[in-house]
Amino acid sequence: MLAFITSLLAVVLAEMGDKTQLLAMAFATRYRWQTVMWGVLAATIFNHLLAVVLGVYLTKFVPMNVVQIAAAAAFILFGLWTIRGDKLDNTTEKTSYSPFWTVAIAFFIAEMGDKTQLATVALAARFNTILPVWLGTTAGMMVADGIGILIGIVLGKKIPDRLVKWFAALIFILFGLYGLYQNVPAYLLTLPVIIGVCAVIILLIYLVQRNP
Repeated sequence: MLAFITSLLAVVLAEMGDKTQLLAMAFATRYRWQTVMWGVLAATIFNHLLAVVLGVYLTKFVPMNVVQIAAAAAFILFGLWTIRGDKLDNTTEKTSYSPFWTVAIAFFIAEMGDKTQLATVALAARFNTILPVWLGTTAGMMVADGIGILIGIVLGKKIPDRLVKWFAALIFILFGLYGLYQNVPAYLLTLPVIIGVCAVIILLIYLVQRNP
């Protein structure tokens, strides 16, 4: 019981203000809150199970900065996808499944190498147990991201759809750029490279929003 409670509280505290909580808020402005919650739950269950079982060995095979660069690039792609928009309606089967997988995949990628995933590994080692830590960290994620979803619901009702779409896209792209900045080799962080990357992103945004 101590392992469960400690894991729950540790993850709630670690997740407050984290990018995945903001991601939950952004998704909740676009999709039904139930869909977002189920997507977050599915991603967290598998990601934290992976963290408990394989997290300790991950960096022996794949450098963590490579994982985080891939996650950052995925965030930018999700941002562009958000700008493009999904042509969904209440009668299509796509509405039931596409948002769920969008949320689940985004969260799974976002958690790779994140502090809550690393905290899960550390807690499993500390208590020398898998199930209570896995359940505790998963519950902690649902509490913290549930708060983000609640905020997203409120924002989604008060802000025009177009503004909501751009708000969500901006969060994804900014987190992606920040992730690249933190993890690419320092010798690449020159002014021409930074300007070039920003120019490419702006061009892609222009092309995507021009051809929805």
